Amino acid sequence: MTLLPPTPPAAAPHTKRRTVAELSHDFRLANGRLARRVRQEQAENELTGGQFSALGAVFRLGPMTLSALSEEERVTPPSMNRTVNALVQAGLVDRAGSAEDGRKVILTVTPAGLALVKETRRRRDDWIAKRILRLTPEQRQVLAAATDIMKELTDS
Repeated sequence: MTLLPPTPPAAAPHTKRRTVAELSHDFRLANGRLARRVRQEQAENELTGGQFSALGAVFRLGPMTLSALSEEERVTPPSMNRTVNALVQAGLVDRAGSAEDGRKVILTVTPAGLALVKETRRRRDDWIAKRILRLTPEQRQVLAAATDIMKELTDS
């Protein structure tokens, strides 16, 4: 009588073994879809994605020059100037001369810009939180670990 090793249980579709290339592809698609879906949760406004990103950068990083914002957002200064012009016209960002160097212009978020960013963050966080509450405690632990790994990937 020959004993066979036990047959491993079938892997759930989301835990199947993947090559690095398959995992990379699947991760990129899932991350992109999640990012697109979360971006839909925003306060009522007519900003483009690039405009909201620039507003968020000034909110997050504080007062900054146009060139610093261009670098942060990885766009050319002329392109960022058009974006900032739209934000200024919408009353979401102010431009003011630098106290140290009159040739530099400093960008700051206005109270209306601050309110818009905070409301959009609240809506996005609420959308994700509702979905996280549907997960099992084990899935939440996996998500917490995956979040740490994603931060490492982002910072590398």
